[in-house]
This record gives sequence, structure tokens and C-alpha cells, in this order.
Amino acid sequence: MNEDLICVLGPTASGKTKYAVNLALGIGGEIISADSRQVYRGMDIGTGKDLADYEVNGIRVPYHLIDIVDAGEKYNLFRYQQDFLRVYKDIRERGKMPILCGGSGLYIEAVTKGYSFAEVPENIELRKDLEQMSMEELVRKLESMKSLHNKTDIDTKKRVIRAIEIEIYQQDNPEMRIFEGFPIITRFIGMMVSREERVRRIDQRLDERLKNGMIEEVKALLDKGIAPDDLIYYGLEYKYVTLYLTGHLEYMEMVEQLKVAIHQFAKRQMTWFRGMERRGVKIEWVKP
Repeated sequence: MNEDLICVLGPTASGKTKYAVNLALGIGGEIISADSRQVYRGMDIGTGKDLADYEVNGIRVPYHLIDIVDAGEKYNLFRYQQDFLRVYKDIRERGKMPILCGGSGLYIEAVTKGYSFAEVPENIELRKDLEQMSMEELVRKLESMKSLHNKTDIDTKKRVIRAIEIEIYQQDNPEMRIFEGFPIITRFIGMMVSREERVRRIDQRLDERLKNGMIEEVKALLDKGIAPDDLIYYGLEYKYVTLYLTGHLEYMEMVEQLKVAIHQFAKRQMTWFRGMERRGVKIEWVKP
């Protein structure tokens, strides 16, 4: 085995975790999560942590970068890179195989390809100016600065402002965009699931989550004092359930809009992975 790292990737509900766990059991590996929302404590059902999947026949597979920050806190790509490197080095030093598993393509590329990032500081004066603009004006401004491949940037006014803030900082600090390249040899394994099967799995999983306490989970976060805007910032389940709980959506509206949003999200994930292939990444597609 020549690789330093194995990466198991795929869209939501494709069976990544179970595949990665079984692989880890077979080769003595440990899982590093590549999910931008599973880092948050108390956000379990909506992010699909499925922690029970990390145990097979009484054997527990170690996992990392799950439940490492409090819900409501802002966690970013720069911090993820630092955390990944710390965990990756520790696993390798103990003679184990790190298995990166997740669906956040940007997070995966950031740590396997070594893109240089810096922590973008808050620009209070810029934010004050941007707050005076309408949502439509902000979106037009952001569109003039970059292609909006990631539609979550324009979910809320707060997100658009932050995206503009980051873009301006990057333009002023072009060294952030340098591709450095890690000395990490990575084997990429992708979960091959048909569109029809993916749609079925997403709908079934959402129904199960709603029955198993997802709404109660979001309500508990709100009751803890986390602002609705902060939960909406996390997108998908947390966005739509929060809109339901705060009276902005009826229940069935919430369910239907959330299903559409998750399907669109899964499609964007696959688009990202295909883009990785165009950028020279070899992905072995397997049926989970």
C-alpha cells in the first residue's frame, strides 16, 4: 500500500460512512471526517453523524473531527486544515492508516491538494457599509467578484456579506490562492449511486430523521439561546426546520422545500467531484 491517505467521498446518503468504517476495520484505519457541519456538538440528527455506524460487531473504529466545536460557533476552512493536519500526523505516527470520509468537496481538496488559506479577519467598517445595501445589491456585488458555484453563499444577508468580505480580503492578499501541494499521496474512492437511488435514499432518510427527533434537536438548540440566523447559516436541515419553528414555513412546506434543497445539494456535490476529476484527480467509483 503506497498511499499516505485514503479518501472515501460521495454525495449525501450514498453510504460513505459504512464503506469507510468497513475499510478501516480491514486495514487498521481511523476515520477523519470531511464534513463541514459534523464538527458541531449538538447537531447530530440533522448532520447525519450516525455514530452507531462506527461500531461493527462490537469493534469501535476511531473517528476524528466530529463534535469538536459548539453549535453557534463559526468554524471555517482554515481551522479545518489545521485540525486535519494535527490529526493526520498523529494517526500516521501511530502506524495507522488515515481514511478521510465525507462529502464536502472543498474541505477534501483543501487538505489533499494543499491549497494555501489564511484566516480572514472581520472587517467591521466594510460590514457596516455592506449592511446598508439590499440583498439584491449584495448578490450583484458578489457576482461581479466571482462565479457563484456555491449557492449557500447567498442563503442569507449575513452569508453574502461574509462572502464579499472574504473575496475582498483574498484580492488584497493574493498569496492565499497559491496552490502549494502536499506531499500526501491520496487514493480516492467514490460512492457510485444512481440518481434515482440517491433521490430515494435522501427522501427516506429525511423522513426517518423527522420521525427520530430532528425537529426537537433544532428546538433544543434554539432553546439554548442559539440565534435563528446562526442555525439558518448552517443551511439545509437547520435552515428549514428553523424557518418552520419560527413560523416562516408550514410543516409540509418545510418538508417539501427541504427535500428539494437536499437533492440540489447532492447534485452540487457530484458536480464538485466531477470537477475534481477534470482537475486531474483519479477517483475509483465503486458501488457501496
